[in-house]
Amino acid sequence: MTAPSNERPAAGAETTSLGHRPVVRDPSWPESVEIFDTTLRDGSQFEGIALTADDKLKIASLLDKLGVHYIEGGWPGANPRDDQFFRRAAAGELRLDTSTLVAFGSTRRPKGKVDVDKTLADLLAAETSTVCIVAKAWDYHVIEALRTTLDEGVAMIADSVGYLVGEGRRVFVDFEHFFDGFKHNQEFTVRAVEAAAVAGADTLVLCDTNGGSLPHEVEEATAEIVSLFPELTVGMHTQNDTGCAVANAVAGVRAGSRHVQGTINGYGERTGNCDLTTFVPNLTLKMGISTLPEGRLSQLTSISHHVAELVNLPPMPQQPYVGKSAFAHKAGLHTSAIARRPDAYEHVEPSLVGNGTRFLVSDLSGRATIELKAKQLGLDIDGAQMKAVLDELKQLEYAGYHFEAADASLELLMRRACGWHNQFFALESFRVMVEHRPGEKTALEQNPLGHYDGVETEATIKVLFGGEPDVERIVATGEGNGPVNALDAAFRRAVGNRFPVLDSVRLTDYKVRIIDSGEGTGAVTRVLIDATDGEGQWTTIGVSENIIEASWQALSDSIVYALLNRA
Repeated sequence: MTAPSNERPAAGAETTSLGHRPVVRDPSWPESVEIFDTTLRDGSQFEGIALTADDKLKIASLLDKLGVHYIEGGWPGANPRDDQFFRRAAAGELRLDTSTLVAFGSTRRPKGKVDVDKTLADLLAAETSTVCIVAKAWDYHVIEALRTTLDEGVAMIADSVGYLVGEGRRVFVDFEHFFDGFKHNQEFTVRAVEAAAVAGADTLVLCDTNGGSLPHEVEEATAEIVSLFPELTVGMHTQNDTGCAVANAVAGVRAGSRHVQGTINGYGERTGNCDLTTFVPNLTLKMGISTLPEGRLSQLTSISHHVAELVNLPPMPQQPYVGKSAFAHKAGLHTSAIARRPDAYEHVEPSLVGNGTRFLVSDLSGRATIELKAKQLGLDIDGAQMKAVLDELKQLEYAGYHFEAADASLELLMRRACGWHNQFFALESFRVMVEHRPGEKTALEQNPLGHYDGVETEATIKVLFGGEPDVERIVATGEGNGPVNALDAAFRRAVGNRFPVLDSVRLTDYKVRIIDSGEGTGAVTRVLIDATDGEGQWTTIGVSENIIEASWQALSDSIVYALLNRA
């Protein structure tokens, strides 16, 4: 049974069912849209991302697994990293089953010749069947940036496309600043697009390069180009400077675009590109438009998180569809309703995009929330255990714990209430030493801020394994760049080869918050630790007046959670 809908389908509209609610597809929309991923090129311009050739090969394989139609690998000739990537791809290190690899470049130089143009030569040398070139579509840029005439700007496009087509390449053209040009001098912008079309371009990509357009502007301009070139594919490339990248891409599709460029997680220059992890399910689940091959959409969340790991950026919890919080519910009213009808507070079934429902437990939680969380964990919790969990939860949150941000620690708390206890190891004690070595120079000579460079941290841990009478006691020491890192190193040394699963577990983030700053340096400290094994992620928490003790609580929970769920 689906939830009622007040929408009235348009005449001739097709109604299908995907998840909780029916999907109404307007017959004027395309039946399918090509997905062109530029994470490896435009996405790599995101602040904080620096991809190696190995990173790019791994991400390309993930994109192929997801099933995007095209993967833009980079700009051959622009830097050694992209050259290496294309060489290794051509040599067989990249095997694509679904996607087509694309090399990116630009038109020939002003007053230049195509057969001696280095950029075009590098594109051909990349040995990809498809190439994408950027062309100026705004008269202002042709005159001021290229310092040439509008006629030459048009000739640059026609010559470059014709040359690449003549060399046997399929050519996509990204019309840079298309929407600005269309508003400023529509006659020239259409001439530029027409030049590419006449010369044999396969796809005409309309770019909102500075991200300043709004959906109604995009839809109107795109509809004009679609009507002028009905036999060619019109594409969209939208930036997120107004927060409208996904909305603008959808607007373009409504106007007839059948090709959309974007990136995983919306990575890209400045504020980013159209986020494919939002755009793709919007089209498929909301508009009934085909995007990825059958059965691939359910991999969206895992691939989103895997790419985040490879680019070394934390996943965004509030990201639509794939974020950790996308289907998280805290209010008691929500959780009790979802227990009866999942579609009451979830706009799609989370499993369709590979995500899942989460129930956030806090001191405001009611019995229904705890019961749902226990059911999720496969725990059979009785009335007395329920009361114990609620009582302990309220006491701990009063003391400063925050379990809605630490699902892994919450799971361990609930399991303990149901009779489980940690049999993996027991801590006898630990000691952390921080040695301050200023050297020969004074603090101010080393650093004007008074910070010493010679700080070393060492941790010693005593751990017990097994039970009576066969208890084994191990003492180990580890060094690190801080207390948590040193404790982690010491514990791993003590564990040895007992728990191989820990080899793939690493800490990805460490957050410290002072709960009651009025106490000064004696204030209670809350520590949150994020960890991953490359597939899943979890968060644990510790609270104490001693920051090292709080860190150990969070670190210990993280290790126990990994052993319990990953072994």
